[in-house]
Parts: sequence; structure tokens; C-alpha cells
Amino acid sequence: MREKDIAVVSSTITFFDFENRMPLKFGHEITTKSSLCRATITVRGADGRTAVGVGETPMAVSWTWPGTLSYSERLDRMMRFCDTLNDAWNSFTSSGHPMEIGHRFLEERLHDLLASGNRKYDASHQMPYLSALVCNSLFDLALYDAYGKLHKVKAFDIFTPEYMNHDLSHYYGEEYRKAYVGKYPCDYMLPREKVPQSIPAWHLVGGTDPLESEDLTGNEPDDGYPVLLRDWIRADGLYCLKIKLVGNDAAWDYDRIVHVGNIAGEMDVPYLSADFNCTVQQPAYVLDLMKKLQQEHPDIFKKLLYIEQPFPYDIEHHPIDVHEISKIKPLFLDESAHDWRYVAIGHRLGWSGVALKTCKTLTGAMLSLCWAREHGMDIMVQDLTNPKLAIIPHALLAANVGTIMGVEVNSMQFCPEASREEAKVHPGLYKRNEGEISLTSLGNTGFGYRLDEIEGKSHHD
Repeated sequence: MREKDIAVVSSTITFFDFENRMPLKFGHEITTKSSLCRATITVRGADGRTAVGVGETPMAVSWTWPGTLSYSERLDRMMRFCDTLNDAWNSFTSSGHPMEIGHRFLEERLHDLLASGNRKYDASHQMPYLSALVCNSLFDLALYDAYGKLHKVKAFDIFTPEYMNHDLSHYYGEEYRKAYVGKYPCDYMLPREKVPQSIPAWHLVGGTDPLESEDLTGNEPDDGYPVLLRDWIRADGLYCLKIKLVGNDAAWDYDRIVHVGNIAGEMDVPYLSADFNCTVQQPAYVLDLMKKLQQEHPDIFKKLLYIEQPFPYDIEHHPIDVHEISKIKPLFLDESAHDWRYVAIGHRLGWSGVALKTCKTLTGAMLSLCWAREHGMDIMVQDLTNPKLAIIPHALLAANVGTIMGVEVNSMQFCPEASREEAKVHPGLYKRNEGEISLTSLGNTGFGYRLDEIEGKSHHD
């Protein structure tokens, strides 16, 4: 082991369940509850010192695994795969920098573990790689947290030659390796002195969210949080709205954009985006919708900052040319961007940007970032309805890499009570103020969770 290297000593996992206060629609599926898995990893440094890191990720069943299996069966499979991964991490003897270890696990173990678990199922019932990434992300995140704590440094300050054993050429295929000789992730991130302490927060307008009083059914929660969009805008000072669409009903999608766009105009909201969640089959669907919007509602069209993932996420088997759409509006990969290799495919097909997510592993997110930036693609950071600790690495990623506009955060809309204890320590992270979230309460080592304080113990950060 080198001086700053770490090795995994042990790993444990814990599951948390929570209910949504409002239903959330992903594609064609509506979710009302979710589960989250936490990994706690102990690492040892070259000098024998140990540190404990934590990573969390929601089990995003609907988002990562569309299909005919019931929600409960898909969730159970993902939870059991977390158990499998926990065993694998407990026996993973690799040492190095967290990116080095995380990358080695992705390349050497994850695919084989997924294939082994899928052998007993026919093709239509096999877990997708995206679900496997989500399950692995909590362990990957815990590595970075532990490393930062061991070396008494922030997790996003370790992507430099001072800490890393290899430059980026170590991680990319032969086709791209030369471009990264002598370069490190820090070269594609914001300089430390320019990392903002407050960033714009995108509000999710879900496909089932009521927009007007006549949309109310009487079954909405009476819990002190807003329900209608205008009330959310007033309460949180929102200025960025992300609109969920269905992708198979052009009239409904068009009317939804116009309706939300009109509310945005009325409430002086300057930024919109549109997310189809992989439901569109043909580019003409998006092209026609955008051209109609541009002609009939130019002000709303102008507010639309980008379009997110209209097409099926299996980009290898659905290589749709999207250059014509990207000429009209920036088009961002999300579900398709499993790792940098898929970002490269997207770039060739005409996609203009990539949405990073910590739930695909921080290792993978950083490699996608560096590939995208090197090739002129824009960056966004999108949410997974991250409650509890999961929101913290997610928000830090957005702040440290810089995006076209802030970060999407929506757990305060759909499951605020899941983060009740965390919000006592980090109130600016779990409530949007003047349309932004604040990072000022975070600690200075690892991800700065201040977990001891959240759990009512003494402060050790």
C-alpha cells in the first residue's frame, strides 16, 4: 500500500423504508413508497489507522427497472443484491484511492455478480445493469467518505495528484487514453475557491401533481407542506421547474408544458426543463412537440433550458440519432448514461449533455464528467428523490463540478419526514430557501454528514 491508500476492512448495510406524502410517477409507473439502503464501511490506511464511511442510496425500482414484474418483487431482488454486494465488498482485498478501488470493483466484480444473480431468471425478468449500479453506489460512496475522514479532507478535494495514484489515462480505453495523460478529475471540476455554498434547486412537477385547485381530489395530505405548484413556488422561492411528461400522448405532454409554463410566467419563474423518462420511441415525437411550442408559445419555449432522456435507456440497442433535436434544445442523457462508455455512444448520436447521479456510483459519475467535459458536453446533476444522508453527496457533486443550472432536489416534496433528523443539523439542505439549497452546515471531512450529531451523539467530524 502507498502512503495515502486505503483498504476495506469490513462492510455492513441497513435498510430504511419511507412513504411518499404524494405519489410520484416515473414513466408509466406511480410510486407511493420507497426503501433506502445504507452502507457502513470501515477502511484501514497504510499506517494502520482506521476510519468509518457511510453511503446511502434509495432503491430506485421504477426508475432503474421498468418491466412486468411487480414493484415488490423488483424491490426484493434489489435488496437481496445489496446483500450479495455487501458480502463481496467484505471480501474485496483491493487497496488504493477510492476511485481506483471503486473502478476495479465495477470492472472486475459487478458484472459477474449481476450475471450470476440473473442466471436463474429468463431474459424478461433479469435485473438491469442500471439497478445493479444503484445497489453498488452506496458502497462506492462510503469509500470516499471513509477516505476523507481518514485523511481529514473533504471527499471532493481528493481528486488531485496529491491523493490519486493514477492520472485519468488509467481509466479510459485505448481510443481515448492519450487525451487524459497528465490530467486528473480536478482539471474538470470547479477550483476549490469557486465552489458555491448555495446552489439553485430544481423542483419536480410530477405527472400526477395537481396544478390547480380543481385538480384536488380531497385525498391530498394536510401536513403543513404545499400541494399546489403556485404554493410551492411562493413557499420556497423557486425559480427552476422540471416537468415530468408521459412520452406516449403528445397532446397531454404539450398541454402539460404549456400549463406549467403559464404558471411559470405568472410567477416569474425563469427556467424550465422537460423529462420524458425514456418513454418516447421516435425523434419526431419530440421534434414536433418542440416546434409547435416554439411557434405557439415562444416565451415558454425560451424558458426551456434542456430536455432530459426522451428515448429508451438501453442506448446500445436503441441507437437513435438525435442531432436534429439537439439543434433545437440541449438534450441530456440520464438513464442511458450508465458510465462514460455510454456517454461516448450518446455523444456520437448527437446528445449534447449528460445528467450525473451519485446513485450510479461516484466513481462512475466522475469518469462520465471527465469524458463529457473533454468532449464539449454540458453537465447537470439530477435527483433520485434522495432523502436522509443521500442528498449530501448528490448536492456536493453538483456544487463541485458545476452544472448548467444548480441541482435537482425533490425529497422535500415527496418524503420530507424521512429526513426530519438530518434537517435539524442541516436545515438549509432539506428546505429550499429563495430557490436554493445551502451547503454551509456541512463538516470538513468526508462528505461532512455530521452523523454523530444527527443521531444525537457527540460531534466527531
